Parts: sequence; structure tokens; C-alpha cells
Amino acid sequence: MAIQLNHTIVFSRDKKASADFLCEILGRPAAVPFGPFLTVRLDNDVTLDFMDAEGDVAMQHYAFLVSDAEFEQGFARIQARNLKYWADPYRRRPGEVNTDDGGRRIYFEDPSQHFLEIFTKG
Repeated sequence: MAIQLNHTIVFSRDKKASADFLCEILGRPAAVPFGPFLTVRLDNDVTLDFMDAEGDVAMQHYAFLVSDAEFEQGFARIQARNLKYWADPYRRRPGEVNTDDGGRRIYFEDPSQHFLEIFTKG
């Protein structure tokens, strides 16, 4: 059997707000309850299982490879929400889209301050 990532737990300040945010930005179906989690299923069958954290939430980075059309749609949703976004993970290029590798890439924060990235292949 090939080894594959199946799921990861995303600790959040508010699991519903964070799961709903990701579903909206990525154009995913609504998150599904599973025990204490709200699960967001991706096209490669991996789930992000959002869970309310007890205490502080450590910032994590989640990167999503998307098609050109999905990038356009997600980027439009980010702009419609007036969210801050950056072209780099160091946040030195605010309001820019990274095209350094021939694709497009942006970074932005979710409601729990996790650092999300959407990008296309170059």
C-alpha cells in the first residue's frame, strides 16, 4: 500500500468560523461534522479536521495547489472580503501576487491566524 496523508487536525479559535472560511475561499462543499471535528475534504481525499483549541493556537501553514480558474475564484473571494494578502511568506510584499516561478501564489490568514497559501503550477 502506498503511504498517503489522510487527514490533519487544524486547531482553531472557532472551528466553524475557520472551516467555513476555508470552504468559502476554496469553493469547497460545507464542512461535515465528525466527532469533535468539522472536516473539509479536498480533491485528493485528504481532510482538514478543524477542532476548537483549548488555549492559544499555534500558527500553522497550509498550502493548496489549485487550477488557474480556482486561483481566480479564490483570489476574487479574498479581494471581496478585503483580506490582506502577500506575495511571500515573510509578508514583505503586501497586496502583490507572486509570479516568480511562472505560476501565481498568494498568502493570507484565516480567522485563527493560520497562514494559508493558494498557488498554481508554473
